[in-house]
Amino acid sequence: MTSALTTVDLPAEPSTRPREPFSSNASGPPVQRNRWNRLVRGGVDDPQWARPLLIALLVVTAGAYLWDLSISGYANDFYAAAVKSGTESWKAWLFGSLDSSNSITVDKPPASLWVMVLSARIFGFSSFSMLLPQALMGVGTVALLYAAVKRTSGQAAGLIAGALVALTPVAALMFRFNNPDAMLVLMMTAGGYFVVRSIEVVPAGKKSHALHWLLLAGMAIGFAFLTKMMQGLLVLPAFGLVYLVASPNELGKRLWHLLAAFGAVIVSAGWFVALVALWPADSRPYIGGSTDNSLWELAIGYNGLGRLFGSTGNGGGGGGGTSFGGSSGLTRMFGTSFGSQISWLIPAALVALIAGLWFTRRAPRTDKTRAGILLWGGWMIVTAVVLSYMQGTVHPYYSVALIPGIAGLVAITGRELWRGRDSHLARASLSLMIVVTAGWSYFLLNRDAATFVPWLRWVVLIGGVLGAATLAASIGRLKKYAVVGLLVGSIAAMGGTAAFTVDTVLTAHTGSTPTAGPVTSSMGGMGGGGFGGERPSSTGTAPAGIQGGGGRGDTSTNSELVALLNGTTSRWSAAVIGDQSAAGYILSTDTAVMAIGGWSGSDESPTLAQFQAYVAAGDIHYFISGGNSGGGGGQSGTTSSSSAITTWVAAHYTATTVGGVTVYDLTKATTS
Repeated sequence: MTSALTTVDLPAEPSTRPREPFSSNASGPPVQRNRWNRLVRGGVDDPQWARPLLIALLVVTAGAYLWDLSISGYANDFYAAAVKSGTESWKAWLFGSLDSSNSITVDKPPASLWVMVLSARIFGFSSFSMLLPQALMGVGTVALLYAAVKRTSGQAAGLIAGALVALTPVAALMFRFNNPDAMLVLMMTAGGYFVVRSIEVVPAGKKSHALHWLLLAGMAIGFAFLTKMMQGLLVLPAFGLVYLVASPNELGKRLWHLLAAFGAVIVSAGWFVALVALWPADSRPYIGGSTDNSLWELAIGYNGLGRLFGSTGNGGGGGGGTSFGGSSGLTRMFGTSFGSQISWLIPAALVALIAGLWFTRRAPRTDKTRAGILLWGGWMIVTAVVLSYMQGTVHPYYSVALIPGIAGLVAITGRELWRGRDSHLARASLSLMIVVTAGWSYFLLNRDAATFVPWLRWVVLIGGVLGAATLAASIGRLKKYAVVGLLVGSIAAMGGTAAFTVDTVLTAHTGSTPTAGPVTSSMGGMGGGGFGGERPSSTGTAPAGIQGGGGRGDTSTNSELVALLNGTTSRWSAAVIGDQSAAGYILSTDTAVMAIGGWSGSDESPTLAQFQAYVAAGDIHYFISGGNSGGGGGQSGTTSSSSAITTWVAAHYTATTVGGVTVYDLTKATTS
């Protein structure tokens, strides 16, 4: 493969140096390989080392993501309750209902739940069966990124990109957790792979499938929208730019293909929006987080403009943007909340973007190397800027969407700079990437985890600087030491992010705001144990049990209330304010529990009239007082509906105490 970085400004490598590292110089006719050999050894054009290393990378990644997978119990109870409910009702599965009797949905589209529920239906509902698809999505992301980067920059760059994903702490967190972000990243990465395929030059005499690949990219992003709405669309500017710049098709056809691909996004996302809109509202659950029981309003409001500009819609999940992500601005990704989650390689990626664009400035329009730099660099810049300036609710784990962009950009530019290392500028640029990574890693370790393996930051800094200096000085008789400098500097510089990733894999994470890495007092966010630092057992029993004040704690402390709810036969055993409270009861019992007011207690679901009708019909047996809103961010009973229901129940029914919790029996009214 001819590299733009080596043909535009950098001297070509001597013919005695192989184009690919570790590649074989064997010549002769192509070796015919059967299907098994192609699987194990790759295609006939692949170096002999490529496929074994890819298999090793995927096996190690799978081992890390599957290791003691149930250590976090049910992880986020909110989504775990929806998964359990989906195993009990196909309608709950389709709409993403929190409860199996379909009172209200979670505040996201249900695509990620569809996959987790299917796994739980096949293997039985448990922590492992729920989290298994998430881990496999992580392995799939590594494989897809390898395949995409390989097609523009070779197998070595693809392997580096995949390894960088696996070594990022927030990736190890979210690919072992039940939030929607695992599927979001997988779908976005699939879209990136399809875009790369769409810009490939087709040999003469063969039919171009550019439109087909671009339509597949649109479909992937449509399902990213059905996973986490607007965040899934952040890669579209990079996708469109790359196809406009690098596709070999003429301009008119390029524009037509992009319009068709955008149509594919609309169709693959819009079918479910239309289904929800056309389904009779009284026979489906209320769309949680929306103000008008509409999925479209949820996308535009709470999960759209509300995230960008502050409170819009029914809010939830923790209040304003400063609650979890630090102050908005250009430096947010480097602050105490986001920094140790994602920023380890951002300085190197910025150097890589500048160097890559400079060295390819004279390349042909369709140059693959520059296309890769534009794709992954554009992905990184747009996503980072949006996350940095969001005024609404933003959590540090959202940064997992940055990983493919950062990893792809660093791998492509780093590989090409190495190929052109005879150039002083290329060698200096590569050395700078190593130095800034080592320096920033030292800073993060010192600031965010000063007591975590204290000697590690010095190894990272000294090893990285010495390696980079050796690489930079590898000229003349010292040229043979370039590979030593590269390996020593790179491995040392990656020590911080690797250590945080290992710690993340070995640590339990629960709640609505998990964070990667070791828990230290100097870190922002909620700590490695997630919200409240809970440490559930690995048995898969509900970490959010039942106790007063919101249904959190050990279920064994309130077996009396569990037995009471399990003894009911009504549609809902109980109703409680807030999704998080209801989720704990759903996971702890064998019944459906109604969440009044949704995540933050602010949804108008149900209204007082609807609640009274349910009670009159005998659909709700108990009302449990003391519910809380989700994630510690809202206030229970903050809407007229929640408050009115609470007041009406207290006025018409007698309170009793069951295991320290105030309960009202709605089948025994005291007044009419």
